Amino acid sequence: MTIEFDAAVFRTPNAPLTIERVSLPSTPPPGDVLVRLKASGLCHSDFHVLAGEWGVPTPMILGHEGAGIVESVGEGVTTLAKGDHVVLSWTPSCRRCRYCISGRPVLCDMVSQHSANHLSFDGRSRITGADGKDVLSFAGVGTFGQYAMVPESGAIAIRDDAPFEQSALIGCAVTTGIGAAVNTAKVRPSDIVLVIGCGGVGLNAIQGARLVGARQIIAADISDEKLRQARVFGANDIINSAQENLAERIAQLTDGRGVEVAIEAIGLPQTIEAAYAALARGGTAVVAGQVADGMKITIDPFVMSDQELSLIGSNYGSSKPATDFPLLVEHYMHDRIDLDSLVTRVIALEEINEGFDEMKRGIGIRSVIKY
Repeated sequence: MTIEFDAAVFRTPNAPLTIERVSLPSTPPPGDVLVRLKASGLCHSDFHVLAGEWGVPTPMILGHEGAGIVESVGEGVTTLAKGDHVVLSWTPSCRRCRYCISGRPVLCDMVSQHSANHLSFDGRSRITGADGKDVLSFAGVGTFGQYAMVPESGAIAIRDDAPFEQSALIGCAVTTGIGAAVNTAKVRPSDIVLVIGCGGVGLNAIQGARLVGARQIIAADISDEKLRQARVFGANDIINSAQENLAERIAQLTDGRGVEVAIEAIGLPQTIEAAYAALARGGTAVVAGQVADGMKITIDPFVMSDQELSLIGSNYGSSKPATDFPLLVEHYMHDRIDLDSLVTRVIALEEINEGFDEMKRGIGIRSVIKY
């Protein structure tokens, strides 16, 4: 038995996604769960694929930021049951490799072998197109269709009174941004924090720094509208780097010292280098933005050693999805973080290309598909 549904399928860069009829098994294989999606966010990582900046095999259902309800579970699944409300994780963990057991599940061996190649843990696709051929799921998730089949550890149960549109964003932007500040950078109350880029990830990095009580939060972007939003999410100072010299303004705001933590949330070589250059002695720059294929940066290694600077990456906010997702939902439900302001447009699946066009033009924060 199979389930048929509509999905937005990627076939070639710089072309609209096409709404196609696809199918998957109605009974999950051992260890998998079938989820009926209720909401999916449109993320800039998906746009990297659409714009041809990341090469992926095709055809593929994009989308990796989703929330829904468990429809059925495969043999051996013990932590989920039909009817559970879940947020999907694009780093499901095997719970056995050295990364998982040491508390770094986002680096799981199985993820690097299979999910990173847009496959399930058994190395196969679960989706079939109308022509009978396999259709891949982006990061092994594929939330631009109403159903997804994922490993048990790729669906994290949350409280069932949390709204799906807001919860979906925990599946990527919220966890990536807040985690970059809280988990990767380990921002302290004494720190001055700079966030470069005020899109979905950057705004959440700002509220992550606010959540842990950072002394001062500086936001930089080239859009006055995004900087206005940064104020809403907790920035104390804002810099339009298209109109002001970023380095000079940082020096003014920090009495010439620089910042203890700089989080880059765009994914451009020049902004990564700018984040690193803004550091005070002993500071840490965190790369949370995703760059296009082939990009390189240049830094001075003498300055790195002489001033004890750190330049580190942050994958999925260095999170532990099994515990962090429910915690972030609790933070939202108790008004400690703002997810409502992130959702600037709710759309139907058929409006997905319009949603990505608005993203390209810098309109809004997050468009969310409601199924």
